[in-house]
Amino acid sequence: MNVTSVVLVILSVVVGVGLVSQAGVNAQLKIGMSSSLQAAFVSFVVGTAVLGMLVVIEGKPWFPQGSISSLPWWAWIGGLLGAFNIAMSIYLAPQLGALALAISIVCGQVIASIFYDQYGLLGYPTIEMTPQRIGGALLIILGVMLVTYQPNKSG
Repeated sequence: MNVTSVVLVILSVVVGVGLVSQAGVNAQLKIGMSSSLQAAFVSFVVGTAVLGMLVVIEGKPWFPQGSISSLPWWAWIGGLLGAFNIAMSIYLAPQLGALALAISIVCGQVIASIFYDQYGLLGYPTIEMTPQRIGGALLIILGVMLVTYQPNKSG
């Protein structure tokens, strides 16, 4: 693994820390709101304001000529997926706890990623499914089972 790859993996781990932190922070926001959806909305408003300021600072033009017509229809649903992910994380965080939530989310990401890579879906490069990659995915699934297993304490 080269230095660039190590830095990218470290940044990905930081994103993971951010995601699990975001779920906890937003779950606390829900306590002051009436619903998970309201908390998600407030979270997106704050995020949108921050991104808006960064876009202005960046100063790049919006939608260079021909860029909109070259996009596939599904390129527009990222915000929808983000809203679903945030709202569900807010709802699930207090139900599952940080570890079960995080590993379950990672498990879903890994399962989808195997297919996205194998077939080059959603703009990802095609990366062949190998026994090593499948084994890693199976370990994540096993991790979900171990983390979420609750032995029956009655009887």
